[in-house]
Amino acid sequence: MESLELPWLDTPESRPLAERIAASVAQQIAEGDIEPGELLTEVEVAARHGASRTPAREAMLKLERWGLVRLVPKKGALVTSPTARERRELLSVRSMLESHAVTRIAESEPQRAALLAELAPLLEAQREAVGRPAEFALLDHSFHLRIALRDENRVVEEILRSLSPRLFRLTHLAVTAPAADLAALHREHAELAEAVRRRDVARFRTLIDRHLVAGHEHYEVMP
Repeated sequence: MESLELPWLDTPESRPLAERIAASVAQQIAEGDIEPGELLTEVEVAARHGASRTPAREAMLKLERWGLVRLVPKKGALVTSPTARERRELLSVRSMLESHAVTRIAESEPQRAALLAELAPLLEAQREAVGRPAEFALLDHSFHLRIALRDENRVVEEILRSLSPRLFRLTHLAVTAPAADLAALHREHAELAEAVRRRDVARFRTLIDRHLVAGHEHYEVMP
């Protein structure tokens, strides 16, 4: 099964080659090493990974399901560009999933304690990674994922397994942008955790919406 974190963080040799290729290319796209608008061909992808065209083709289908490429008949796969609408819709889904999870666990002391125990080391690691954007981006993504998954809803897990690569691409853009304020992002994450601790669902909803808007308004996307 694919990692609920990010596919390239869980690619043991035992996994099918097509999945490992897809994970590798997805990471390069999400981190900007392969740029939007670039055309990937089966031959190039296969050669780059020492594989035949069949697993390369399967990998490109996987990348399309993740929303990172658009297949172009007889040409290859065009790397997608994040758009304003995509950003707005993805962040709206993230906000809804996290707010729903916090609402569901608000009256469960064991669930809240378990979530706070997961968030605490992530917050500390973020504090130490304020000067290292690439590392901070992974911790940021994991922080939000832990909240959304706390409700242990299998449908939510399926949704996030599909959306994680695109969500991380936005997070990476936000965190590595020249105007990014990682210290402020860390403070806002701490405020979100405090709202969970206080069982203040209304405040969490307000904070998460504000956090996602402010954190993603300083980098360019397609109209």
